[in-house]
Amino acid sequence: MTTEEDLVPDVDSSMVLSDAFSVLGRVPDGVTEGEVVAHLAEAARLVRRRDIAMVRAAGLGHIGGEFSVIDILVTLYLHSMNMSPDHLGEPDRDRFILSKGHAAAALYTTLAMAGFLPPEQLSTFMKPLAQLNGHPARTKIAAVEASTGPLGHGLPIAVGTTFAGRLDGSSRRTFVVVGDGELQEGSNWEALMTAGNHRLSQLCVIVDRNRLQQGAAVSDTNDLEPLADKLRAFGFAVIDLNGHDHGALAEAFRNVPAPSGQPTAIIAHTVKGHPISFMANDVAWHHKVPSPDQVAQALSELEAP
Repeated sequence: MTTEEDLVPDVDSSMVLSDAFSVLGRVPDGVTEGEVVAHLAEAARLVRRRDIAMVRAAGLGHIGGEFSVIDILVTLYLHSMNMSPDHLGEPDRDRFILSKGHAAAALYTTLAMAGFLPPEQLSTFMKPLAQLNGHPARTKIAAVEASTGPLGHGLPIAVGTTFAGRLDGSSRRTFVVVGDGELQEGSNWEALMTAGNHRLSQLCVIVDRNRLQQGAAVSDTNDLEPLADKLRAFGFAVIDLNGHDHGALAEAFRNVPAPSGQPTAIIAHTVKGHPISFMANDVAWHHKVPSPDQVAQALSELEAP
């Protein structure tokens, strides 16, 4: 499959949106399911608008995989996880690890949306000596639980984090997002085997199943199917869902830990570049920076309904 990736694009540091970044924060308590979904959908829309501007301004980024995972991140940070900016040191807080660390811009923007980062800090993405690196670093940002980027590291760290919670007698949960292409790394399957064997019920592995990796389809590189059957064979309770459906995501996260006492694996079927018409399901957007015209078109498609 031929790709046209802008590996050394022009940097456009002036590409900053003129509209203020609205920090919506967590979904309020006591609202209806419809209000939950509306809150998360609006947050995801605003996160995508800022993400694309950040990538254009920096001249670097992995926007396709960021847009596929944003709905998952927003649902976790603004609704499902037991953690808040005021209680980052709380031992019983839930943990989150972004194993596909190249989607860092999506994580940073979501953290800002949830109140964990000052919004003005987003303009420093990828600048020299900035805290917002191309891959998240726990030594630079308090809300980042693990430094990730080399694929196949985040899930093993999450297994260790879950073990630590068990030793502490804590009910905290650990959520980890892996890319489907990343599951070609053998270290992930060692970690999955360990988690299933020890019935680490507080662990939830979310597979961003967009079916594309750098330069090719996952199935053309090393096919994962039957993925659900493999995860069940490793001792996981498996949930298949639409990774852009905030209601389905919230329901799945609410049911962690699984009643069976097994660790949970969520196969979140997503679209790389979602929902932008010229990006969606196009492998070229794994590591491609949009032109000014493409930014304008994407922002138009991301206007408030």
